[in-house]
Amino acid sequence: MRTDKELIKMARTFQASKWQILTKIVIPANLSTFINSLKVNIGLSLVGVISGEFLVSKAGLGYLIVYGGQVFKLDLVMTSVIILGIVAGLMYTAVLLLEKWILHYKKFK
Repeated sequence: MRTDKELIKMARTFQASKWQILTKIVIPANLSTFINSLKVNIGLSLVGVISGEFLVSKAGLGYLIVYGGQVFKLDLVMTSVIILGIVAGLMYTAVLLLEKWILHYKKFK
């Protein structure tokens, strides 16, 4: 946690509520940690979704990958994997844009 404990002590000295400490000190100090966690977990979330579809789904990209492997249709498998790559790239780009927006907003606030 990157929050300066002295800032929290100072806020408590001025009778700041827990909500004020959270919103004014803790969250702004840890924004980069939140964003970096989002970047890492995008890929992991897609792995979880596809793994679930491998096991129990009747539709979706995971199902198409398994079905394509069972009926020897490599084009179906590769198309699904390419779509997954594109979705992961778009989600990562969205997080990068969110990071730029937050840092820009934080800079001018």
